[in-house]
Amino acid sequence: MSCADPSRRQILAGGGLLVTFTFAARALGQLAGGGEGGGGSKVKRPDLLGSLKSTPRLDAWIHIAPDGRVTVFSGKVELGQGIRTALLQVAAEELDLPPARITFFTADTDRTPDEGLTAGSHSMQDGGSALANAGANVRMLLIRAAAAQWRLPREKLATDGHGNVVGPGGLNAGYGSLAATLSLRVEARPDALRRDPASYRTLGRNLPRVDIPDKLTGGQSYVQDMRTPGMLHARVIRGPSYGTRLVRPKLAEAGRMPGVVAIVQDGNFAAVVAEREWQAIQAMRVAQASDYVRTIPGLPVEDGPHRLQKLEKREIQVLDTHDPAPGAIHRSQGSYSRPWYSHASIGPSCAVALFRDGTLTIWSHSQGVFDMHRATAELVRLPPEKVRVIHTPGSGCYGQNGADDVTAEAGLLAMALPGRPVRLQWMREQEFGWEPCGCAMVTKVDAAVGADRKISYWNYEVWSNSHNMRPVEAGGYAVAQELLPGFAKQTPKPISMPEGDGDRNANPLYVFRNMNVRYHFIPEMPMRVSALRSLGAHLNIFTLESTLDDLARGIGEDPLAFRLAHMEDVRAREVMIRAAHEFGWANRPRGDGRRGCGMAFGRYKNIGAYCAIAMEIEVERETGVITVHRVHAAVDAGQPATPDGIRNQVEGGIIQSLSWAMFESVTYDDSKRTSFDWGSYPISRFSDIPGEIAVHIMQRSGTPFLGAGETSQGPASAALANAIADATGVRLRDMPLTPDKLKAAIGLAG
Repeated sequence: MSCADPSRRQILAGGGLLVTFTFAARALGQLAGGGEGGGGSKVKRPDLLGSLKSTPRLDAWIHIAPDGRVTVFSGKVELGQGIRTALLQVAAEELDLPPARITFFTADTDRTPDEGLTAGSHSMQDGGSALANAGANVRMLLIRAAAAQWRLPREKLATDGHGNVVGPGGLNAGYGSLAATLSLRVEARPDALRRDPASYRTLGRNLPRVDIPDKLTGGQSYVQDMRTPGMLHARVIRGPSYGTRLVRPKLAEAGRMPGVVAIVQDGNFAAVVAEREWQAIQAMRVAQASDYVRTIPGLPVEDGPHRLQKLEKREIQVLDTHDPAPGAIHRSQGSYSRPWYSHASIGPSCAVALFRDGTLTIWSHSQGVFDMHRATAELVRLPPEKVRVIHTPGSGCYGQNGADDVTAEAGLLAMALPGRPVRLQWMREQEFGWEPCGCAMVTKVDAAVGADRKISYWNYEVWSNSHNMRPVEAGGYAVAQELLPGFAKQTPKPISMPEGDGDRNANPLYVFRNMNVRYHFIPEMPMRVSALRSLGAHLNIFTLESTLDDLARGIGEDPLAFRLAHMEDVRAREVMIRAAHEFGWANRPRGDGRRGCGMAFGRYKNIGAYCAIAMEIEVERETGVITVHRVHAAVDAGQPATPDGIRNQVEGGIIQSLSWAMFESVTYDDSKRTSFDWGSYPISRFSDIPGEIAVHIMQRSGTPFLGAGETSQGPASAALANAIADATGVRLRDMPLTPDKLKAAIGLAG
C-alpha cells in the first residue's frame, strides 16, 4: 500500500456524468452531544432518505464514465463489519449492475460525502438508504435519456442487469453512452422508483466479502501494514495511563540512539521518530524510564462504578406516564452495574501522516474521519481545506479506541517533519492505558405486577457519563491538554433521545403503566470514557430484561408469555416467537441447580433492528464456572442486504457481550490503570465460546434497512443472567458475573 491515491481528477478523466463535490464546512450534527452515527452535514432536503438529506446531489454519490465504468462513493467506513460489501450490494442492485462493474470508494474527506460517523448502527439506515435512492435516481435518469433518444414511453424500457437500457425490438444502449448525454449535478427525487424486491439480483444474497481476501492471505489490508518510500516510524513517550505525566523523561539520551531522526516535543507531549520501527521502540523505552505523577484527580478505587452516584449530575426525565392500575401483588427491586470496559483491539491504533506542499494528509482507521479532518486542522493550526483524512481499515473496534488520538498525534509529528511520511503506532500498553474506556454505569429499578398480572408501575434510574466524547474539536484529543499552549477540554454532553447515550434503551418498547424513567447524566468523568459498542443500551437492556424475568418468575408466569403480554409491536412479537421456536423454548431443560435457560429481547434504540435471544447454560456450582451450550437469536433488520453480514454481526455481538458480562473489567489503582494486556484484562478465549450459535434472520423484503451491528449486545448479556437465575435461583446484578460472585451468591442462597 502506498501513499499514492487516485485523485478526483484521475477518477473523472474521460468525461461522463460530471461529479463536483460540494460539502458543508462543518458537520453540525456531530458536535458533542449531537448524536452518534448520523449524517455529518446540515439537513438540506428533509424529504429525502438517509444521508441524502444532507448531501442530496447525485454527483456526490455516483459517476458513470463514457466507457461504462461506474464509481460509487460512500462516507461510511469498513471496520471489519462487512459494510463495504453490503453497501456495494445496495448500489449494484439499484443501478442494476453486477457488483464487479463498480469501483467503490469509502470515506475520504476530499472526495466522498460527509456521512458523519460510522457508528450507532447507522450505516445501512443512513448510508444504505442514501445509496439505494441515489442509485434509483440515476437509473431513472438513464432510462429517461434512452426514452428521449428512442422517442418511446419510459414504461416500455428497462435495464438488463449488465449496464444497458433495453427496449422493444432489441433496442439497447449502454450506460456509458447514455451517461455522456447527462449531468448528475441535480438533486435526488424522493419518488424515484426502487427495483421490485421480487426481481432482486444482488440484494439479499450472500456475496463474498470484498475485504476478506487480503486479510486472509496476509495482504496489505490495514493501516498498520502501510509502508511507503522514505517512511519514518514514531512512538509517543508518556506516562502509563491517561492523567499521568513523566517527571524526568530521558529525551536527550533517547535522541542519541541509533536511527533516531528526531525527538519531537511540545509542552508535555513528546515522541521519538526513527528510521526503523524497532529503533523507535528502543528509544521510547529508554525515554520512558522515569517516575510519573498523576495530573488529574485519582481514580475511584473504593467505590468503583458507584462513584458515579455521588457526583454532580444533570437530571433528564426520559419518561413520566400516569395510568390507572390495580394494586401490586409482586414487586422487584434492584441495583445493577457494569464496570469500565476496554476496547481491547487486537492491533494497537496506528496512523500514517504526510505534510507536503502545505497540505497534511492522514491515513486513519478512525470511525469519524470527517470530524478528524476538522479537529486535526484546528490542532495543527491549518485551514480545514489543507487537511485530508483518508480512511484506511485498521485493527478495528466498535466505539472510540485510540484511533482518533493516534490520528491527531501522527498529524503533529508530520507537521514537525515535512516531506516524509510518519507512521505512528501506539504500544499495546499505551492502547490499554490511554484509550477512552466504555462507560461504567449504574441502574436502579423498582417495578411491580398488579392483580391483572400486568406491570402496574415501573420506576427506573440510570447513572452514566457521556458516551460520546469523540473529538469534534481539538480539545477532544488527549494530546490537546499536553501541548503548550493547550486546548480546553471538549465539553461532555448527553445525546438526545431517541438515540440517547447513557439512557439509550432506557425507554422500554414494552407497554408498561406508570413509567418514571430518569437519566442522571454525570459530566465529571472518574475515567476517560467515550463510545463503546451499543453505549448505554447494554446495561439498560440487561436491567430491563433481568427485571422482567424476576417479575414473571414471581407470579409463576412463563418469561416468554410475560413479555408477549406487554408487547404490542408486531415485529417485536414475531422476533421473540421465532427465537423461542428455533430454540425449542417450550421443551427447554428446566432449572435443576446446574442447567438453565434464559431469554431476552431488545430493539436497538427502539428504532433499529429487533433481536431476541434464547440461551442454555450450565453452572459448575463448586467453581462457579459457566458454560454456554447454545444460543439462538432471531433478528429483524428490515431488508437484508447480505444475510451473512447480519449473521456475522450478531454472532460477534453475542460473543463480545458474553465476554463483557463474564470476564471484562478495567482495573486500576488510585494513580493509573493497571490492566495493560490480556493477562490483566481477560477476554473470552476460544474455549469460552458457546458450543452453538444460530442466528435466524427474518425475511422483510422491501422494508427499510435497520441497523443490526449492536442489536445483540444487550439481549445476550441479559439472556445469560436470566439463564443463571433459572439454573441456580440467584440473580447476579453487577457485571462481570465472575465465578467468585456466582459461588458467593449460591452460598448465600443456600
